Amino acid sequence: MAQAHKADTDPPSPVELLEREERHLRIIRRAVLFIVIVLACAVAYFARDLLLPVTLAFLLALTLRPVVRYFERRSVPSALSAIVLVAAVIGVFGSGLFFLSGPVAHWLDMAPEIGQDLSRKLSSLRTPVDAMVAASEQVENLTEGGSQSVQKVVVQQPGLLSRAADNVAGSLATLGLTLVLLLFLLSSGTLFYEKLVAVMPRLSNKKKALRVVYDIESVVSRYLFTITLINCGLGALVALAMAATGMPNPILWGVAATILNFIPYVGALIGLGMIAIVALLSFNTLGQALVPPLLYLALHIGEGQFLTPVIVGRRLELNSVAILIALAVWSWMWGIVGAVIAVPLLVCVKVFCDHFESLNAFGEFLSATPPKPHSDEEAAAHPHTTSG
Repeated sequence: MAQAHKADTDPPSPVELLEREERHLRIIRRAVLFIVIVLACAVAYFARDLLLPVTLAFLLALTLRPVVRYFERRSVPSALSAIVLVAAVIGVFGSGLFFLSGPVAHWLDMAPEIGQDLSRKLSSLRTPVDAMVAASEQVENLTEGGSQSVQKVVVQQPGLLSRAADNVAGSLATLGLTLVLLLFLLSSGTLFYEKLVAVMPRLSNKKKALRVVYDIESVVSRYLFTITLINCGLGALVALAMAATGMPNPILWGVAATILNFIPYVGALIGLGMIAIVALLSFNTLGQALVPPLLYLALHIGEGQFLTPVIVGRRLELNSVAILIALAVWSWMWGIVGAVIAVPLLVCVKVFCDHFESLNAFGEFLSATPPKPHSDEEAAAHPHTTSG
């Protein structure tokens, strides 16, 4: 008993103290990381009016940086290239709004008629639903029959026109700030990198910072530029397919496919649903109405399963779970624009994590490639991860 009591009261060995200290440090590090993530999400949500145009400007600058660098190698000043590119962006955006405003306004005006036509064509499917609704109303009337009348207070909300005017004004302000920042980022050349290197204390830090920044710029700009070209090509093919099948406003569907393809999985489903509804309203037979959505689905499968993986490469393939989480978080914080830029931001984070050993685990989680075994025992325990 005395020996057992003495063993219990002995001070821990230096190895045990070191292990305990490392365990406490890991717990503290994870807690600090969790707090930082929560604070970053809170700042991104409440400061979205400021951070959204800044983020858009940086992503557009990364996308257009190869073009500026191409003209710099041919003795064209970066300021001149930046002005031409920003003017081209404004021209494309303005032309798109001008040509698409008519079809969009037409569909909005026809919304009541579209609802009636869709209800009439789907009347055979509504019978069981109507029966369930009628039964639930009867149960609700029976339960509320003996209750006392309660005065309902309705808070008047702002009108639709005033809310639309506020949204348009906010969108124009965001767009203007984005374009101004884009112009300065493209015309500044390597000034931002020079400032970043200048604040680093040691030469090794300067070299590493420069290597990380240039790698992120190279990889992300190539990714964004390639994805933008692929989406534009997909939109052109969708427009041609919709025109060949007799769908109304094929250019509108091409532009919608281009924008929605920046949103993985969800964007394709939204476009497929819209085309299916319009095809159902535009054609008399079910066979004709199935052709446009099937063509749209076939084009998306060909692009997503064959074209994009081959062109983009294995290094930037992302985990589908991470993509869905990023879509949910960024769409909640920044709306539809957040959903569009969620994957490019995820690519930036992955490339950044690949340069730091402490963040390699998180970068490995974001990757779509299977994890590599760290030892022969793990390789023998998981043979499917190494099989070709």
